Amino acid sequence: MDKKVKELVLEMTRASDEERIGFPDVVRQLMEAGVERYHADLVTSTKTYYMPDGAFEIVSCHETPAPALQFSADGVEAAVRAIQKQEIQYQEFCERIAHAGCAGYFVAISGKRATYYGRSSETYVEWFPGAKP
Repeated sequence: MDKKVKELVLEMTRASDEERIGFPDVVRQLMEAGVERYHADLVTSTKTYYMPDGAFEIVSCHETPAPALQFSADGVEAAVRAIQKQEIQYQEFCERIAHAGCAGYFVAISGKRATYYGRSSETYVEWFPGAKP
């Protein structure tokens, strides 16, 4: 991963944590830089960004409460809807999905979806607006 992309993923992580940027802008900038996907691990407070050639960068991010033992796809979906409607911002979004049992999520930029997972690999998939499953 070249230096410019490393700087970009660090800035996207910081901007998200500081609630200076929303998800659509993050995805757009990462896509323009050629990032294929990223993984947000709520347990380790890290995000890992991946390039198509296998290069990756791990960035520390804000801490989130430990995920609940039981996964609630409905709870994750409710948090997704709330942030889409701009009723909440990123920090509260992460807290809500953790309370819903989400341990982390993958954002597949090329696949146009986010997959939220629980401790036992239960999942909830949210397609990007306008994307078709």
